[in-house]
Amino acid sequence: MDTLHVDLDHALRSFRLSLALDVAAETVAVVGPSGAGKTSVLRAIAGLLRPERGRVALGDETWLDTEARVDLPPERRRVGLVFQEYALFPHLTVRANVAFGGRDRVDELLERFGIAGLAGARPGAISGGERQRVALARALARDPGVLLLDEPLSALDAHTRRRVRGELREVLGELGLPTLIVTHDFEDATSLADRVGVLVDGRLLQVGSPSELVAAPADAFVAGFTGANLLRGVASASSNGLTEVALDAGFTAYSVDEARGRVALAVYPWEVSVAREAADDSAVNHLRAPIASIVTLGNRARVRIGPVTAEVTTQSAERLGLHEGEVVVASFKATGARLLSVE
Repeated sequence: MDTLHVDLDHALRSFRLSLALDVAAETVAVVGPSGAGKTSVLRAIAGLLRPERGRVALGDETWLDTEARVDLPPERRRVGLVFQEYALFPHLTVRANVAFGGRDRVDELLERFGIAGLAGARPGAISGGERQRVALARALARDPGVLLLDEPLSALDAHTRRRVRGELREVLGELGLPTLIVTHDFEDATSLADRVGVLVDGRLLQVGSPSELVAAPADAFVAGFTGANLLRGVASASSNGLTEVALDAGFTAYSVDEARGRVALAVYPWEVSVAREAADDSAVNHLRAPIASIVTLGNRARVRIGPVTAEVTTQSAERLGLHEGEVVVASFKATGARLLSVE
């Protein structure tokens, strides 16, 4: 399978998009806030945006090389593009929408995506998840060498989104195509992709597996974007061999990481335990404060305690009888407190 090579440099409104990325037979997600340049990356690959400088190639096929003055039009690039809102033709049937991508594989793709029974329906009469399958089938009808997906789950409600995530992950794994997804949702990215790149103001801050980004975030932004609590403070040496951090939030925390001066302490919610009193265990960081909120998500409960959010099982929350306004202790280990430099 050919590798997609992307190297772009282009001025956007308030920053330059400067990115280099290779995508093999895998799914890579580029994740970042709105306006980070994510969709511009897809547009440049598909031929809908001509960057000031850049090269886009699939194996031996060069689609764009600004130095060599190569710039193939979109129809000559083997790209299957699924737009954010799917961009189906409302006046055409499901069959006709898929056939717009290419007629040779229509029946095969309708069967593959379980939408053969909807062939005569129009997009307005089918569900969001079904529309996504139609859009994928249309993109694949072109027999592409690369698949591009722009915010593939953003048009779905929360309930449908959870189900479709699993379905889409399975489909992408079966295809084995170089696939690039852009999304603002880190949970979507980790659910769908083998590797994730965090894009901010046109720059890739870090690229790695979801577990690598969580275990060793490159900076405070990556840590916060991947779901960590970020607590800013001043780090100094401690007599117990740990690094002591005088936090702006008004308490002292300890970390095994070495640092001095201004830092951001990152601790993930699942590394924070909740109790009525500080437990006599290896956790050295304890924060006593009222519960500001409790949000239940499936079998998990996210408990906000002062400046820290803890994630515990709903069973644990019920066993402790947690209620908003009650004073509890949030605890985490020094090994779970990562120290990151801040500008």
